[in-house]
Amino acid sequence: MNAETSALRAVEGNEPTLSEMQARLDAQRAAYLAEGPVSLAVRKDRLSRGSAVLVKYKEQIAEALDADFGCRPRELSLLTDVVGTLGAFHYAQKNLKKWMKPQKRSTMFPMNLLGGKSQVRYQPKGVVGIMSPWNFPVNLIFSPLAGVLAAGNRAMIKPSEYTPATSDLVAQMVAEAFDENEVAVFTGGPEAGAAFSGLAFDHLVFTGATSIAKHIMAAASQNLVPLTLELGGKSPVIISRGADIKQAVSRVMLGKTMNAGQICLAPDYLLVPEELLDTVVAEIKSSVAEMFPTILDNKQYTAIVNERHYQRLTGWLEEAKAAGANVVEINPANEDFSNQSGSLKIPPTLIINPDENLKVMQDELFGPVLPIKTYKTFDDSINYINSRPRPLGLYYFGKDKAEENAVLDRTTSGGVCFNDVISHIMQDDMPFGGIGPAGMGHYHGKEGFIEFSHVKSVYRQTGIDVHGIAGMRPPYGPKTESTIKMQAK
Repeated sequence: MNAETSALRAVEGNEPTLSEMQARLDAQRAAYLAEGPVSLAVRKDRLSRGSAVLVKYKEQIAEALDADFGCRPRELSLLTDVVGTLGAFHYAQKNLKKWMKPQKRSTMFPMNLLGGKSQVRYQPKGVVGIMSPWNFPVNLIFSPLAGVLAAGNRAMIKPSEYTPATSDLVAQMVAEAFDENEVAVFTGGPEAGAAFSGLAFDHLVFTGATSIAKHIMAAASQNLVPLTLELGGKSPVIISRGADIKQAVSRVMLGKTMNAGQICLAPDYLLVPEELLDTVVAEIKSSVAEMFPTILDNKQYTAIVNERHYQRLTGWLEEAKAAGANVVEINPANEDFSNQSGSLKIPPTLIINPDENLKVMQDELFGPVLPIKTYKTFDDSINYINSRPRPLGLYYFGKDKAEENAVLDRTTSGGVCFNDVISHIMQDDMPFGGIGPAGMGHYHGKEGFIEFSHVKSVYRQTGIDVHGIAGMRPPYGPKTESTIKMQAK
């Protein structure tokens, strides 16, 4: 079954079967084994085809995303799902020859003096599965795919059923750019996803919710499939007393309103000095009004992806209001959001010092809702972060080097950004990944190449009788004792 057939079946409501997916995995693995060593030229060609198809279909990508979300700015889709993805392909092509070279490693004494040689080689793993989410459905397929192809692998892809138009387009793009034994796409719903996650891949990449990742991990464990899990969590923002408040808030709200907060790295709550709370809230209102003087019919403000997530977010807001929380809706044009049809939008909404038991403080928000917690001392902010699960991103705004060092040394997160949010994921030479409930493993840049490679140790022994000289062969005697005495220090 090719990718175009898979896309057609998704439209018609027919799921790809386990046997069809297994057959494609078997065919890809056979093709991989028949190919032998994957040359630099082949890898670069596959990367070139991947980047070329992104450029060719860039406008269709924006249109499909707009259709799936009900409203998603063309410019946002081009910046994030096209331009933001192309960098991964270009960077891999530029550095691939260097990455592929075997690395010399130190050889232990006395073998090093007698001619022993050690090295590490990077070998493709084989066939890699990629399971992508709905929030950036092109980027989060093609960005890991760049690392997968750079490492010499083949790939099978399961896109999200929440963005069907985009998933169908991705299937079409992949079918055009690749042979189905190089890269194949299987669209479908949860049942297809469950079957896909249980296949005996040589590696599996999953991007999505922590709750779903537990099921993915359990399914992969049946075949001992190594995993890269890119999850999320509640990424905090510390605004220091020494921060430029206007600049900090502007950058926080750009990140929070991008894709209507439907980003795994979006700021999930602010930690603000208690005496600066009113100033920060006022600046947030000003920043939002400057970017979005209107929201409801504004084509540059992204809608919530579907009814389910809209009801989830509005339900959490109602829970907060019912609990007596101070909920501040930022609605510059005083629009009526109560009876929406078509696109579903929620204006940026603050929740001031919410109770810890509320859902907005327990689960990742994935929407334009932003709790604000106040703190007395900087140590309070550090302690608060450390009392919660480790986040995917952590953001600090300020100029105090001691505070920066405290953030780096006393907290643990997937990544850290100083005086901005989210921007660290844009750096092609830096690994992207989480820790603990925020995920495991990395991709992007060299670390992505290594993640999708088997790191093979190779030792070449000298022709000299090393074992005899060192007394390592029975019967043991004085040479053995001399070697032990020399090494056991």
